[in-house]
This record gives sequence, structure tokens and C-alpha cells, in this order.
Amino acid sequence: MIIFNLSSYNPGHFILVGIPGLEQFHVWIGIPFCIIYILAIMGNCILLYLIAVERSLHEPMFFFLSMLAMTDLILSTATVPKTLSIFWLVAREITFPGCLTQMFFLHFSTALDSAILMAMAFDRYVAICSPLRYTTILTPKTIIKIAVGIAFRSFCIILPDVFLLTRLPFCRTRIISHTYCEHIGVARLACADISINIWFGFCVPFMTVMSDVILIAVSYTLILCAVFRLPSRDARQKALSTCGSHVCVILMFYTPLFFSILAHRFGHNISRTFHIMFANLYIVIPPALNPIVYGVKTKQIRDKVVHLFSTKSLE
Repeated sequence: MIIFNLSSYNPGHFILVGIPGLEQFHVWIGIPFCIIYILAIMGNCILLYLIAVERSLHEPMFFFLSMLAMTDLILSTATVPKTLSIFWLVAREITFPGCLTQMFFLHFSTALDSAILMAMAFDRYVAICSPLRYTTILTPKTIIKIAVGIAFRSFCIILPDVFLLTRLPFCRTRIISHTYCEHIGVARLACADISINIWFGFCVPFMTVMSDVILIAVSYTLILCAVFRLPSRDARQKALSTCGSHVCVILMFYTPLFFSILAHRFGHNISRTFHIMFANLYIVIPPALNPIVYGVKTKQIRDKVVHLFSTKSLE
């Protein structure tokens, strides 16, 4: 009996199924996933390189953008390589520590992404509503405090999930019908009460993200009020154009996130296959599109990218 109890708390390996119902297409599904992942890595690395080497991009907005790029790299890298190994190598096993690590970085990067978008909304609010005080409000010291604060908040929100899983006994099936480990999906395999896992794992991160959304909405309401008080149409367009890329990234992040949450809660008629496919697309598409959006809609970055590649072609 003692041996059984010890083994139940040390589950060893889990089995990641992949996308249920589409096992025969895994090899082909992996190809677009790999291409999008490579685009995400290249785009975010180029963005980080430009922000690091170009002094003209050493501004608060681009500092937060570099944080977003690094977080997107963590988000996609935490899941996509393992997903591709399932699709192409049928390497479905994952250790319990490996599962916890993947789960932590997945949820941590999602929470941090939301917090960074909130910080970027505050940056745009100060830039448009108090342009003369921009450099005095968003000093390097203040920016570092904001960055450390939102990273620490995300860490404190997600870390308890790891401890909530380690306390559970796993004495039933260890087959996860997914391509990666996520908190509630792993907790449902336990042969114990998981009420605390469900309450904390869903309510606390959800309420945190909702608070970010509310603060972003308040920031943009104040921004719009300030913009429509500007005397000329050109001034209004110029002010709004500085927010265009940020608004696009916000929509790309929150729209699929809330759709996924609502589909899990109310979409009982939606197939499990669709849920998992959508969840995987959410992991790779926003990290791939974010640098493209900022590269196209932000003139400073667009000019630097053109200069970088034109210089390379001349060499």
C-alpha cells in the first residue's frame, strides 16, 4: 500500500496524444506549424536585434515591444518543438517534471503577454494625453519597475499551479488528449478532488486578464477622448496611427483567447478536435504575426528593416 501511494504521487511519464481524430494527418499538419514557428522565431529575433542595435528605437514603447517579442518566443518554444516531435517522430512521452515545466512557461507567457499589452496601452495613453510629460513620467527607472512588476505578478499567478499539481495523486490513465500540458487538462487525470485546481487555475488568471482588459479599455477611452479634442484632422490621424499596431496586436491576442475560454465553457457541441487545433494555432499565429504587424504599421521599424535587408543585399 505504501509503494502504491508513493508511485501515485510520482507519475513518471504522461502520453500526449496530439490532435485526436487527426492522427493520420499529423505529418502533414506539422508542416504549416513548423513554417509558422520558423517565421515567429525569425520575426521576433529580427525585432529584438533592431531594437537592441538602433539607438533611435531605445524608447519606452520599443522596450515593451522587445518584452512582447521575448515572451512570444517563450510561448511558442514551450510547446511547438514538442508538438512537432509528436507529429513527426511519434515521441508522445513527456516526464512529469517536463510536463510541469511546459505548463508553467505556457501559462506564464500568456499572463505576461496580457500584462505587457496593458503596459503598452499605458505608454500610448501617456504619449497622447500627456506628450510634454512623456519623458518625465516614463523614465528608465519607471520602465524597469513596470517590467519587473508585471513579470513578478505573472510569476506569482502561475507558480501555484505547479504546486497544486504536485500534490495530486495520479493513479488512473496518464494519457493527455492534447499536444501539450496545460493545468486543468493534467489535473483532470488525478484520482483526487481537484476543486482547488479548477477554482485557482481558471478564476485567478481569468480575473487577472480581465483586469488587464478593463485597464486597456480605460486607457483607449481616454486616448480617444483626447484625440477627438485635437483641432486638426491630420493631428487626429497622426495620433491614432501611433496606436494602430498596438490595437491590432490586442485584437489578435484577446479575441482567440476569449473565444477559446467561451468555447470550453459553453461550446459543448464543438468537437474536441477543433478545440485542440484552435489552441495550437493560438500558440503559433500571434507570435508570428506580431512582428509583421509592427513592421508594417510602425514607420521606425519598417524603415530599419528595409535598411537592414538592403544593406545585406548590397554586401
